[in-house]
Amino acid sequence: MDVPADSVGQLLSDLEDARTERRSFLHTMGEHRLDGSYVVERRGADSSGNAKVFDSFEALERLGERLPAEATAEDLSRVGLTGGRRHMVLWHLVEHPGLPYDLASRQPLTARRAEDG
Repeated sequence: MDVPADSVGQLLSDLEDARTERRSFLHTMGEHRLDGSYVVERRGADSSGNAKVFDSFEALERLGERLPAEATAEDLSRVGLTGGRRHMVLWHLVEHPGLPYDLASRQPLTARRAEDG
C-alpha cells in the first residue's frame, strides 16, 4: 500500500504533538517537548518572539530559585531575559501549579515565592 509523502509527514507531526504535553494557563502555555526541553509561550501568540525555550523544566525551576523572594520583570533581566519574555516567564512562574510562586502585584507585575515553596 502506497501512502502519499505528505500524509506520512502529517502522521509524524500528529504523533509528535500527541507525545508532547502542552498546558494552557490564563496568560501563558507550557510545553514539555520530546527532546526534554520546556517551552514557555505567551498564550495565543504565533511567533517565536513570544516564546522562551529552556533546556528542561528543571532549568526553569532553577531560574526561579535564583530569583529573590519577591521578583519583578527587572529581576529576570538580571538573569538574561529581555523584552516581553521577562513578563511572560514571570506570569508562567505564577500560573504553573508546580512552581512555588503566587501573584503579589499586577502593577508592577510581581511574583512572590510561596511560603511552603
